[in-house]
Amino acid sequence: MLNGIEFLNKQFFWLLLALPLMVLWYVLKYKKQTAALKISSLKGFKVTNTLLPKLKHVLFALRLIALALLITALARPRTVDVSSKIKKTKGIDIVMAIDVSGSMLAKDLSPNRLEALKKVAGAFIKGRPNDRIGLVEYAGESFTKTPITSDKSIVLSALRNIKYNTIIEGGTAIGMGLATAVNRLKDSKAKSKVIILLTDGVNNSGFIDPKIASELALEYEIKTYTIGLGTNGTALSPIGINRNGEFQYGRVQVEIDEPLLKDIAKVTGGKYFRATNNKKLEAIYNEINKLEKTDVEEFKFYNYEEKYRPLVWIAALLLFIELLARFTVFRSFV
Repeated sequence: MLNGIEFLNKQFFWLLLALPLMVLWYVLKYKKQTAALKISSLKGFKVTNTLLPKLKHVLFALRLIALALLITALARPRTVDVSSKIKKTKGIDIVMAIDVSGSMLAKDLSPNRLEALKKVAGAFIKGRPNDRIGLVEYAGESFTKTPITSDKSIVLSALRNIKYNTIIEGGTAIGMGLATAVNRLKDSKAKSKVIILLTDGVNNSGFIDPKIASELALEYEIKTYTIGLGTNGTALSPIGINRNGEFQYGRVQVEIDEPLLKDIAKVTGGKYFRATNNKKLEAIYNEINKLEKTDVEEFKFYNYEEKYRPLVWIAALLLFIELLARFTVFRSFV
């Protein structure tokens, strides 16, 4: 019944403490309210039992209820209807450059590096409803998987379809991946442009030097967060393909060019992270999500509907009934 109702002046409810005191006063004074006649015997008097004198207590009850309603009315009950209007500012344009070389199938993350990345990156994309996001794949060469778009279903579908294939030339061309991502963002009018570049190896392929690519990112004011993916030491990685087409795995030393990734991040104003397991990878994307916030301005409109008027009318009606009964029906008994 009181769902959605708030009271503006709750302090008036303290007045309800006076009602028990009034009841106590009424009980103590009850015997003094009617005249008493002492006689030696009732013989000779016709005694008739009538309900009317007993009902006079109803008058006091009506007054208490009326006072309780008036106190509640003073507390200003009202309902609030809140409507919101959101004004979105220009969001952030983000390109995720993902290494899809064969080493991304290493099993030091569960079930492997690539699948672990896809899961975490998918959650990151879903958490950026106001931003445009694009995807770049790279190994020995690079290409755009998805141009920057605000349609998250397209980006998520493209992310799910990322897998290792032999179409892309082998190797790890970090410079090529970064340059392609810069190319996707250079004409963007967004207030902030960000690249998240992830790799699990060293730059050993491509014809664009990573340092030149990072200078291009700086020129176009594109911040780059770099992530080195892989455990410390050795990891169970693909070392060949069997006759049945399945990968043959062996222990391989994890080599990540951390100085290069740190330099790219430093030059572009970003930050370098190292993800050695699934939890750290998830924590990294959560941190980037916090670092790159999109401003959203929200306007709230409040529509108040006062509910005290019916209480006042009911209280007035009860007081009127009490006075009317007191000076008519109960006049001889009160």
